[in-house]
Amino acid sequence: MRNLPMLTILGALPLAGAVATVALPPRFAKWAKRLALAISLLVLVGVRVLSTQFDPGIGGFQFRERYAWIPQFGISYALGVDGIALVLIALTAMLTPVVMLASWRNVEDGRRGQVFFALLLVIEAMMIGVFAAKDLFLFYVFFEVMLIPMYFLIGSYGGAQRSYAAVKFLLYNLAGGLLMLAAVIGLYVISAQRLGEGTFDVEVLTQAVADGRLAIDSGVAKALFAGFFLAFAIKAPLWPFHTWLPDAASETTPPSAALLVGVLDKAGTFGMLRYCLPLFPVAAKYFAPLIITLCVIGIIYGALLAIGQTDLLRLIAYTSISHFGFIGLGIFAMTSQGQAGATLYMVTHGLSTTALFLIAGFLISRRGSRRIADYGGVAKVAPLLAGIFLLAGLSSLALPGLAPFISEFLVLAGTFIRYPVAAILATLGIILAAVYILLTYQRTMTGPVKPGNERLQDLAPREIWAVAPLVAMLIVLGFYPKPMLELITPAVNTTLGYVHQQAAPFVAGTDVTVDPAGVGGPGFSELEASDLR
Repeated sequence: MRNLPMLTILGALPLAGAVATVALPPRFAKWAKRLALAISLLVLVGVRVLSTQFDPGIGGFQFRERYAWIPQFGISYALGVDGIALVLIALTAMLTPVVMLASWRNVEDGRRGQVFFALLLVIEAMMIGVFAAKDLFLFYVFFEVMLIPMYFLIGSYGGAQRSYAAVKFLLYNLAGGLLMLAAVIGLYVISAQRLGEGTFDVEVLTQAVADGRLAIDSGVAKALFAGFFLAFAIKAPLWPFHTWLPDAASETTPPSAALLVGVLDKAGTFGMLRYCLPLFPVAAKYFAPLIITLCVIGIIYGALLAIGQTDLLRLIAYTSISHFGFIGLGIFAMTSQGQAGATLYMVTHGLSTTALFLIAGFLISRRGSRRIADYGGVAKVAPLLAGIFLLAGLSSLALPGLAPFISEFLVLAGTFIRYPVAAILATLGIILAAVYILLTYQRTMTGPVKPGNERLQDLAPREIWAVAPLVAMLIVLGFYPKPMLELITPAVNTTLGYVHQQAAPFVAGTDVTVDPAGVGGPGFSELEASDLR
């Protein structure tokens, strides 16, 4: 099995499925969604097979593939996964069929339906490429190309302001991508000067930075770091680069919004962890206090705006801005606890937010309104729908026993080691989350049944099949996150090794340990502490 190009196969399957879905003749158009769903389930099985062959004790890349692409410029088609990439590929493979099931009745059969489901498959292929790419140029290609199918999903299948939201989404992300392209080219030129031959290979670059062969001038390193970080901060999005998200998430269909926020936006936080830290360790340390500050502001800002929303989809979008602040906090705390928690948070946030968007979509399709004020008493006429909405909401506020609790706890514990004030302020986000979730549930699900809600139907079997895997994973990971942490932790420790951190030891399932040594925090050497001054 290891001799097969598994990652290429996993990426090629949805692309081939997208072509086949669009190519179906009109008389077979009703089979398009079935074909797309079958392909997505086949990818899910493939990812499951891949995970059984993955050795969790190895912190580096596995299932490596490398083929010359443009050898004159050191560009290769290079793929590989570590534990961080594997769990995000698994998240992508799981959420794609879930979103397809939830979209079953949202898009009519015919040509539009064929294109819709084909676009979902293209996004899946691009996301697998983003997480598996081991060449910076290849990563950039996937990072930019994935914007195209999402642009059409927003602009062609959304609400009244869908064209505005789609253009705003595209322009913001293209601007960030251009900044990253400039930084990628700059890094290539420097590698050619320092190493004798330019390269885009991530492993070669990170190792050269770690052992000092790729010494970059401090000012240049900060500029290159900024190019990468801004692109990833826009994609995530982190405050104050977030303004495109509420429009995009509220004007597209709820299943598309679930895929956008649950998977596609994780490319930003993944990029911070994969590229910003190991490639520019000194610059990352220099900017860390500023980024931590932005993350704390984003946590509180997103939560406060969520409380004031009257639109159900915009409310969920603002909660995600708050949650992305937690993820960024864990990444730039630069402790193994924080980064393991941040990676796990990417997964658990994808599960909980997808569940919220899908349940909101089911509710909107029945009532025909996104306004929170139009609902009330839904629990009396659709108790199962209301119950799953409550569970998804409680997971979003990190209730103990549900998956996001563990990740949020690790983020805050890891942050407290180095930035105790930031960690304390970030806990306000948990309190505010309880306000916006419970207040929304009270307004929509409890009380007397408002006029127009009397005939709302409860979840249909297809809708139950769509949300059941999400509910199951939220509960299972809430009580037993150890298998996923065992995949994540070695990769996190490898990343920290590249940035010359001697983090407090962290083993999945053990208590958090705090090492008070060093000016800059636990494990900083005198040289590293001086880098921060």
